[in-house]
Amino acid sequence: MTALGNLATPLVMGVLLGGLYGLIALGLSLVFGVMRLINVAHGDLVILGTYFAYFAFTILGIDPILSLFIGMPLLFALGFAIQKYLMSRSFGISMEVPLIIAFGISLIIQNVNQIIWTPLSRGLTTSYALESFVVGGVRIPLAYLLDFIAALIVMLLLSQFLRRTYLGKAIVAASQDTRAAQLMGINTARIYALTFGIAMATAAVAGVFLGITFPFTPISGIAFLIIAFGVIIIGGLGSMLGTFIGGIVLGLAQTLGGYFLGAAAQMLIAYIIVLVVLAIRPQGIFGR
Repeated sequence: MTALGNLATPLVMGVLLGGLYGLIALGLSLVFGVMRLINVAHGDLVILGTYFAYFAFTILGIDPILSLFIGMPLLFALGFAIQKYLMSRSFGISMEVPLIIAFGISLIIQNVNQIIWTPLSRGLTTSYALESFVVGGVRIPLAYLLDFIAALIVMLLLSQFLRRTYLGKAIVAASQDTRAAQLMGINTARIYALTFGIAMATAAVAGVFLGITFPFTPISGIAFLIIAFGVIIIGGLGSMLGTFIGGIVLGLAQTLGGYFLGAAAQMLIAYIIVLVVLAIRPQGIFGR
């Protein structure tokens, strides 16, 4: 019973942590699913959302979660502008050019964050971020539970938006067949800009809950971009359900790897699973 009780902790923590990983990867998966673009700046855009929440919390005195009412529209507008004025003009050249632009955006964000905030590690240390509670002998940090709840809410809302609204159906149509969508009167350039904006709004949410859970620096986006890639490789590029499941798989691999093999092996096990999925099913569990 003791062994089972000890194992319950990494299992629960892995599932909850997987919710955060899925939330971080959601915007990356959405952009790829609609535009076939691997946005290598995604991790740094998530961290940009984290730093905005940090600014709102420390300078303006606004709770990080409440700051999303400002942060989500701001990152939506930034994403819309990036796609409309930078990415869209480069698609006609080649698919490598948007990738280079995204890499440049990543470097700019990292350097701006270092200039403003310095390379020091910071965190969104709210009162509830430090709280925990016990369920069935398992101590659960409140921040991890909030991560999972936020991931569920965002994915359910986005799923319903894509399924039930005209704009959502237009996004799905553009992702399935761009030419056919254009023939049906859908402005795919505008749809792409709105999609990028929505992806950045989800990045703002991910940034807040990341900052509540983990310390961060201006270059933390690189590590979380790699994690996001692992999530969508496991779940399937462009699949929302796959992103959520992939996050949980990666979270469980990390916590169980740490439990059985030690903290140094946490991410090793996770990336071995990524390689196995690539070898067996390259399109991912739910990939098309």
